[in-house]
Amino acid sequence: MAEKILIVDDDLDSLKLIGLMLQRHGYEVVAANSGTQALTKATNDHPNLIILDVMMPDMDGYEVCRRLRANTETRPIPIIMFTAKTLVDDKVAGFEAGADDYLTKPTHPAELASRVKSVLARSGVPQAKAEPQRGSAIGVLGAKGGVGTTTVALNIAAAFLTKTEKPIVADFRLGSGSLGLFLGFNQSYGMANVLSKPAADIRAATIESELVNHASGLRALLSSIRSKESLINFSPESASMLVKTLRTLGNPSVYDLGSGLNAISTRLQREMDQVILVVEPNPVALVMARDMLQEMEPPGSTTGRIHIVVVNRVQSSVQTPWHEIEQALGHELRSIIPAAHDQIFQAVRAGSPIVTAQPSFPVSTQIIKLADELSTRLKAMVPSEARP
Repeated sequence: MAEKILIVDDDLDSLKLIGLMLQRHGYEVVAANSGTQALTKATNDHPNLIILDVMMPDMDGYEVCRRLRANTETRPIPIIMFTAKTLVDDKVAGFEAGADDYLTKPTHPAELASRVKSVLARSGVPQAKAEPQRGSAIGVLGAKGGVGTTTVALNIAAAFLTKTEKPIVADFRLGSGSLGLFLGFNQSYGMANVLSKPAADIRAATIESELVNHASGLRALLSSIRSKESLINFSPESASMLVKTLRTLGNPSVYDLGSGLNAISTRLQREMDQVILVVEPNPVALVMARDMLQEMEPPGSTTGRIHIVVVNRVQSSVQTPWHEIEQALGHELRSIIPAAHDQIFQAVRAGSPIVTAQPSFPVSTQIIKLADELSTRLKAMVPSEARP
């Protein structure tokens, strides 16, 4: 049975972030957003550990800690004080109030997990076996067909190989999956074989048996161009379970979600930690992209989860300028990838991602920079559960 941890913080964003960090390591999480609520939940829920913020409006963390220690029922519960205060006197005050440990904001997920594990071990709470480590997930969507979505998804995944990561790329385009052809695999039915199963039967071993290994070191779960695949009726639950399981097998897992939004891609994009929306610099693609953004992200949202990438598929002097694209979409452009038809064609003939075959080409350097930006953002967050 997982240890139960009570998190106390009046900042809802901090509650969510810390909760996700701890859930990733297999802990059960209970939350309170005030000192008064914390005292009640500590008594009623019997947590194995309390992570307690200092700065709260109704009652500061020091007073909460003192009251917990004064109550014979809650006195044995270990407490980690968690605050933006960094002065030595603040830490001393926390220990004098009865805290077992002290962490300052912001903290790295690995440090938080280490401190929690250490405090629980000292308190004598038996350690439950943690769930498998969850990797990050990156979704790639095209505003419309033919904008280069597959090229971006494949090469983003390949760029992570240079960072000593273990990426997996997955092609959700059943019946029109060209990603395998880009890698030199004539036909592969791995995605169809997995999604044909009920969600409860999709396990790590199921997926591992369907992965193909490319010479570059990249692993892939592929769809084929066999038209019958498009007739497979799989459930959103199966697709969601596939993503959840792939998180435990590779980091990051990168998904070619095809073009436009449907019932499956709408749900899956919400489960991604980062989403790349690929557009062409022309009015039609921009209108379609704008409509997709309205569905994917509510107006005024500041999550920074969705990134606009412009792909210039042909050299042309008649294209929408980048500042007009940003104005039309209400989003900053994350990357502009130059036209490279000949180089991409050569990479496809070689059955290799262009960032691997020709890393010095401008198209490759732009994709590698994009991967660097995504890597930085992913390290600053914890992979999220499915969004409502």
